[in-house]
Parts: sequence; C-alpha cells; structure tokens
Amino acid sequence: MSIPQCSINESSGASARAVHPFLVTLALAMGAFAIGTTEFAAMSLVPYFSRDLGITEPQAGHAISAYALGVVVGAPVIAVLAAKLPRRALLIGLMAMFALGNGLSAMAPSYDLLLLFRFLSGLPHGAYFGVAALVAASLVPSNRRAQSVALVMSGLTVATIIGVPLANWLGQAMGWRSGFAVVSGLALLTMALVALFAPHQTAAKGASPMRELGALRRPQVLLTLLTGAIGFGGLFAVYTYVASTLIEVTHVSESMVPVILAVFGVGMTVGNLFWAWAADRAQNRAAIGALLWSAVALALFPLAAGNIWSLTAVILLIGFGGGLGTILQTRLMDVAGEAQALAAAAHHSAFNIANALGPWLGGLAITAGYGLTSTGWIGAALSLAGLGIFIVTITQHRKQVDLQPALA
Repeated sequence: MSIPQCSINESSGASARAVHPFLVTLALAMGAFAIGTTEFAAMSLVPYFSRDLGITEPQAGHAISAYALGVVVGAPVIAVLAAKLPRRALLIGLMAMFALGNGLSAMAPSYDLLLLFRFLSGLPHGAYFGVAALVAASLVPSNRRAQSVALVMSGLTVATIIGVPLANWLGQAMGWRSGFAVVSGLALLTMALVALFAPHQTAAKGASPMRELGALRRPQVLLTLLTGAIGFGGLFAVYTYVASTLIEVTHVSESMVPVILAVFGVGMTVGNLFWAWAADRAQNRAAIGALLWSAVALALFPLAAGNIWSLTAVILLIGFGGGLGTILQTRLMDVAGEAQALAAAAHHSAFNIANALGPWLGGLAITAGYGLTSTGWIGAALSLAGLGIFIVTITQHRKQVDLQPALA
C-alpha cells in the first residue's frame, strides 16, 4: 500500500518538500515513546529509588514531582522564547536536551543531584509534545486533527506497554539507573528520525513571544488547562504508587509488576485512540465522558486491590481513561487563536501539574495512615473536580458564542 504524501513549504518559499505523513508521525511518536518511558517508568521504579537511596516511598516520589516541575516551567518558557524558530530544528534541539538530562540522571551520584537532573530532563517535555502536535495536525484535514495528534501520543501510550515494563525489568535486573540510560539512547534515535523525515516548517507568520503570551489572556485557554491540571491528577495519584500497592497490598511477586504495568499501557493505548475518535465527532461530550470514566475507575481501585484479577481489570479501566489528554490538546487548538505554540506546550505543563499534584496528594494520604489504596479515592475526587471545571468551561464558552450549544 502506498503512503500518502503532502507538500510543506520550505523556509525560502521557493520550493516545496514532499513528506510522508506516516514517516513524520513515526518520527514524532518515537520522541513520545522516549518521553513516556521515562515519565511513567520513573513512577514504577519508586520502590527501588527508596530502597537504594534509603528514603521513604513518598520521598522517592519527589523525583517524579521534580520532573513534572521541569515540564511545568520548561513548556511555556521554551514555547515563548522559541516562537520564531523552525519547527524541525526546534524538535531536534529539544530531544538533545532530553537526551542530556536523562543521561545525567543515569549517572547521578546522590538523591539531591537526581532531583536536579530529573528537573532538567523535564524542561523540553512539554515544548516537544506541543510542537509535535502542531506538526501532526498540519498534515491532515481539520476533522482528523485529534486522531493525528493521538497517533503521535500513541508513542507515549505504547511506552506504557513496552518501554515502562522494560525499564521496570531493567530496574530490577540491573538497577534503576539503567532505565534512564535507555531513554537517553531513544532520544538520540528520535533526533535522527526527525532530521530525516520531519517537514521543514517555518514559524507561523508574525510569530513572536508577545503574540504567544496572548494565549494567557484567553479564559477558555486557562480553563481548559486547569481541567487537565486537576482532572488528570487522579490517574497519576494511583499510577505512582501502583507498584507499591501490587507488592505490599495485593502481595504479588516483583516479577509480576511489569506485566500489570503493560496492562495499564494497553488500556491507555486503546483509550487514547477511542477518545480521539470521539473528540473528532463530539469534542466536549468526549471530555465529559473521559472524566466520568476515570472517576468511576479510580473509585474502584481501593475495592479491587486485594485480588490480582480484579485489580488487573481496574488498572486496565484506569488506563483507558488516559485519552483525556488528546481531547484537551485538540480543544486548545480551537480556543488559542494565534497563540498556538504556547497553548499546545502549556497543555503539557498542566498535565504535569497533575503529575506533581496527584502523587503529592496520594503521598499525603498514605503518610496520614490511610494506606496505599487511598490513592484511588484521591484520584476519583480529582477527576470529579476536573469534570466540574470543564462544565464551567463549556458554560462560559456557550455564553461567548451567544448561547449556541457548547455540547456539539
């Protein structure tokens, strides 16, 4: 079967370069795979962080929060400062930063330096996904944007099936540092693929740091970001401590942990594609459905934790709710106006606020004596809070469009 081609204008404007959307998507998805591997594998390695470094598991979870903080800071700052850079060159530079940060993490001699290097690793995360989403969306008709973005994001979800279990296995067999070393190698591979296949796209006409900052003056952008920052925190509250729950509550052997993590990845991959399909047909209904689904699945987690079969089924359901990210990413393209780069990157800042918030609140519940399974109740509450924010968001949007139906 032949691969469709499209033409992207060169920076000179004098010629056009034929590109293969499939190969472009593959290159971009490889970067997502690298990012997803390090982001989720770090959570699954929390028991080994704490054991090796002689700290509690909630303290080890701070390494997750440090990475998330790097994303929160780096995404908007890089998006604004790099507003005029060609997208392909920017993607390659971001992956170079990512490779360096993970390589340093693999060699960190102390916990304090590990926190610093995880922060540095997180800086390019959001900007990479934001720019990659814009490139992917530019290759397809507007009614297929969510599905195109979802294919790029599938690199992240496939990472939860293959990369994360592999990193967890390496953590058990060779030490947790090996997981970061592998990610650094994946980042270098991504640089090569992007250089070979990604189209040369100049920045949008009139792009500037000030124009990008205009996104922050749009209430719909801010409310959509807040929906992700709160609503997605529930998934991270549970996922961060799922390995500990499996070992200490469900009492499975450590060798089973990568298998269960892969089940989560299957759910997330299928959910990402399903919710993207739904979003291209009814965007707001899809977001509401994803948030409700997550709330119910997370509430089932404490009830299922005592049995490996019921817990496996619930983890699959929780993963399925992870497609919310693609829905909100596409919505931001609709409400950001000309400030596309900042809005797209800030989306990942918001989701990594969730990445920091969920584990922090889950850790507080555990430390307070409510047990590892209490993370499920924390997660359900965060998903419902996100749903409430999103309902406010679409209500406000309805008013802005003269009371036209927002649930379309």
